[in-house]
Amino acid sequence: MNRAAMARASVALSLPLAVGIAAGHPAYGAVAALGALNGVIGDTADAYRLRVLNIAVPQVAGAAGVVVGSLVYDSGWVTVATLTAVALMSGMISTIGTVASSSGLLLLLNAVIGAGLPLPGAWWTAPVLLSLGGLGVLVLALLAWPLRAGLAERASVAAAYRSVAELLAHGTDPDRYGAARTEVTHALNHAYDLLLARRARHHARSRELTRLVTQLNAINPVAEAAPTLLLASRALPPEVPDAVRLLADDIEAGRTEPRRPALPAPTTDAGRAVEHALHHAAEVVADPDVDPWGLDYRTSGPTRLRVRTARAVREASLSAGSWRYGLRLALCIALAQGFVSLVPVPRSYWIALTVTFVLKPDYGSVFSRALLRATGTVAGLLLAAAVLAGVPHGWWDVPVLAGLAVLIPALSPRGYGYQTAAITPVILLLSDVLNQNGTDLLLPRLLDSLLGCAIVVVAGYLLWPESWGTRVGHRLAQAVTDTAAYVDAAFGAGVDPSDRTRMRRRLYRDLSTVRTEFQRALTEPPPTGRRAAAWWPLVIAVERIVDATTAARISVHHGAPSPSAAETRQVSRQLRELAEHLREPEGTTTLPRHPTSPANSVLDPVRHEVAAARSLTGPR
Repeated sequence: MNRAAMARASVALSLPLAVGIAAGHPAYGAVAALGALNGVIGDTADAYRLRVLNIAVPQVAGAAGVVVGSLVYDSGWVTVATLTAVALMSGMISTIGTVASSSGLLLLLNAVIGAGLPLPGAWWTAPVLLSLGGLGVLVLALLAWPLRAGLAERASVAAAYRSVAELLAHGTDPDRYGAARTEVTHALNHAYDLLLARRARHHARSRELTRLVTQLNAINPVAEAAPTLLLASRALPPEVPDAVRLLADDIEAGRTEPRRPALPAPTTDAGRAVEHALHHAAEVVADPDVDPWGLDYRTSGPTRLRVRTARAVREASLSAGSWRYGLRLALCIALAQGFVSLVPVPRSYWIALTVTFVLKPDYGSVFSRALLRATGTVAGLLLAAAVLAGVPHGWWDVPVLAGLAVLIPALSPRGYGYQTAAITPVILLLSDVLNQNGTDLLLPRLLDSLLGCAIVVVAGYLLWPESWGTRVGHRLAQAVTDTAAYVDAAFGAGVDPSDRTRMRRRLYRDLSTVRTEFQRALTEPPPTGRRAAAWWPLVIAVERIVDATTAARISVHHGAPSPSAAETRQVSRQLRELAEHLREPEGTTTLPRHPTSPANSVLDPVRHEVAAARSLTGPR
């Protein structure tokens, strides 16, 4: 459990309410606590600079949303039209990235609250109070920055080193190698994303950041050498992964003491590849002076934040996917608000709130989230019933809110259902401070949640055929195409080694996305989940092709004869044929046969894995 986050949530939510009660305006305190709740939900980043973005930027969108919502409060069909337009914009914004997704969520969420709740004060009071509440979370999150600056970045790089150490330790065990290699991919992705966020503003100026990026780049060759262990079936001595763990300790502590690992003499090409890469990594970790202008940043992505932002906005504006999601969200919000306008439902903003929280494609399966939302709401309402029935209004609300707030960061990492169960009583308690309805609205809240989930399932899921299917096949086909390009680059003449590294890192990141999509698809109802399960052997097969290609390239680097251009073209052509086959409807194409290639080639393991992958393309 993140005890620091739990303490921040407790103080951030209860303090505004306490100040409001002391000043004689508990409603103002409740609105500020709602803003703090938004900040607590967004306080998920490790690095302090990312916390600033994750908390501060969405608060701006949330303030704009509550202003728009307040202007159309209780305005009938004008409210419906306005919230529908906001939902379309929110949906398109949410497809840009993590911070944009949180901003889109708060934009629509606060617009719904402003349009459905009578907020106290003038039109500008609620956005100011919400922003102050979010600012309080940000201030609490940044209190330790002077003492812990850079710690999250160092810890992420150290975690990447430790994951590689585990990969080397289990490099000859096929049952454990796959899981260890996946963990390496996740650790490297997380570290690069964390450093990339800082690099956007400190490109080639922060010496500490430059050292961390260099150290992270240095572990890539060690990870690339790991597939050779699986092919050689010769385990490394335990001193090798232990040496990587010692380097991880040095990185996390910020030490720059020269450390040349004391390793046994390698007896295989795989061992020599790992030793060479490990000695280079040790030299980089011990180097206190890295030239910030000589560092190749390309592994991490584009250099300028402005360029990335402009590109993301342009892609979201022109992307058919962002328009489809925006239209789905707008349709569901229109139905929710239309129902409210036609049927007198007390405080029925909860229906649109449910739609907003459930219909988030970047949060996982819409179908499973609807079910989890319903079950989580039931659990949250039971807790809220005990609180509202047994706690008198006034100062007793403050310690109760402080205790409930602790549950949000404690339960949220366990899943969406747990998060819903933790957030529901907090929102109901603050809503009760604003409206003094007590337990009378508990049953309507349950009915509203069920109705919102039903709207999402029908209008946001069943009416959109793309929701039923799985996107695993199309994404996997693209990964196979990229694998063919990687095979060409691995053995092509004049290819920059850093280009190969970037291609391999991009491939594993894409395959990690395929794995995530696979896990999402498994939670869908039949037949989607059943169809998704059929793709899993092929996902593993493509990962093995990438590993075998990397191992073959390392073997060539250490003296093995390089394959001929004809051999390389044949393998890459078979992969491109496989990719095209995966893109076609089932049964419309067949994979052609190819003549047997010469044996005793460094590409034999690659050809074997390609043949295995092509043999798995029947059931789709």
